[in-house]
Amino acid sequence: MAAAALGVAALPLAGLPAATAAQILTQDEALALAFPGAALERRTAFLGDAEIERAAELAGRDVPVESAVVTYYLASNGGRPVGVAYFDAHRVRTLPQVLMVVVGTEGRVARVETVSFREPPEYRAPDGWLRQFDGRALDPALSLRGEIPALTGATLTAGSATRAARRVLALHAVIDPFGTGAP
Repeated sequence: MAAAALGVAALPLAGLPAATAAQILTQDEALALAFPGAALERRTAFLGDAEIERAAELAGRDVPVESAVVTYYLASNGGRPVGVAYFDAHRVRTLPQVLMVVVGTEGRVARVETVSFREPPEYRAPDGWLRQFDGRALDPALSLRGEIPALTGATLTAGSATRAARRVLALHAVIDPFGTGAP
């Protein structure tokens, strides 16, 4: 399995027994939570090698960017964009987690929600801890060596969530869904 896949098309996790899948939110519930009353448009970006390489460079050396197909959801109110949601599926330790990372029009994280978490529940990042990503830009402070504190007893979860935020912000910059021309 690739280290991360963006654009989870079918949630809950297909092929997993219902008793073992820790589905927190459906994709629709997560989108409604992030963009109440907004119009949503599902889009897919097909990245070339140079775009994947640029995203990997922006994300940082310890953040894998491997998927050439990125599905995202552009939200708008009254025809004006208000944000973009990406679903990032990745392994925490040995089992998958899916996070919805919302990026606002200014290119900063607006929200992170746990959609699915298959590791033991005590390793799941608390919602309050995830709120620290709100307003964050893709810069050196967005790291466990920067301003993101580790989670006691859930260091791998903290690392995977931080890498997901970095990966999404890097892909967002490359895809440029608002057409700003930013790097």
